[in-house]
Amino acid sequence: MPPAQRHPTMADVAERAGVSTSTVSRTLRGLSTVSPEVRARVERAARELNFAVSRQAASLVTGKTGNVAVLVPTLDAWFMGAALSSLGPLLRSAGMELSVYLIPDMAERTSFFDRLPARRNADALLVFSFDLNDKEMARLDDLGMPVIYVSQHVEGRPSVYVDDVAAAAAGTRHLLNLGHRRIAFLHTLGASGFSFSSNERLLGYQQALTEAGIELDEDLMVGIRTGDKRSTAEAMGHLLSLREPPTAVFAEQDGVAVAVLWTLRRSRIPVPERMSVLGFDDQPLADWFDLSTVAQSPKDLGREAGELALSLIDDPDAADRCRHIVLPTHIIPRSTTAPPPAEDGETRVSG
Repeated sequence: MPPAQRHPTMADVAERAGVSTSTVSRTLRGLSTVSPEVRARVERAARELNFAVSRQAASLVTGKTGNVAVLVPTLDAWFMGAALSSLGPLLRSAGMELSVYLIPDMAERTSFFDRLPARRNADALLVFSFDLNDKEMARLDDLGMPVIYVSQHVEGRPSVYVDDVAAAAAGTRHLLNLGHRRIAFLHTLGASGFSFSSNERLLGYQQALTEAGIELDEDLMVGIRTGDKRSTAEAMGHLLSLREPPTAVFAEQDGVAVAVLWTLRRSRIPVPERMSVLGFDDQPLADWFDLSTVAQSPKDLGREAGELALSLIDDPDAADRCRHIVLPTHIIPRSTTAPPPAEDGETRVSG
């Protein structure tokens, strides 16, 4: 019986290509630090030896897992799905895998930060939309890998985000420029530590009103439960029963804005003739409902975050280790915003 044939190793490929085993590992993982000439030699040697790369073997040589982890508060939101839909293919094209840690509540969150499973299972961690306290931040700083914050701005750490304060201020100014002075803001209520963007957007709304010389009215800032249609109806009931109801509603998310449209339609309140409605995100349902909104691109956020992670894995000491990437937002006016009604019931025409 003939002896079992030995499978070629990374060292065999390195010997044939005339390079080190670490260069073979970097080449087969698709890292950019390998020159085109060396990459061609390594790939030719691997083909000639019928070598199949082993992730475990690469890890022994380089100390890398070939894996990028993401920490997310939900997978149900449109934003998260869109961001991961661009992040995943980008990482796969670089020979990397994607692991998702879902942290939907404070109990899971406490467990994650106690165990830090990503320490052993990833080369970089992307953190999506968490209000981290100092202790949690310090735990991530000690991971010994690049940690990139996505959809949030964290001082002194690499971050990829939109400026939610400036974006919400621009949305509020859009309504102010139409002539609205009684503008309500609907923001979502969630567990403490999971509402980074919500807090920033509320702040932007408040700043724009203050800059316009309009006194803030607590009655016009209403919190609602995420995904709860009744909660939105109750919020609108509160606003419509005020002595001076608003003439416009700025909803923190498009999903909330659509629930507002639904409630107003059932109440026979015409939009935008009696009430303007503005959303935030520009997800597909905004186009379906012809909803005016503040647009952002989570696909671009995911792609930029992935490229930053790959560059920091490749070179942890690069200047990018504290880089902030701020992506643009845009006001998309559609049919749900217009000048407010005049006191005689007719819609004002600005200009």
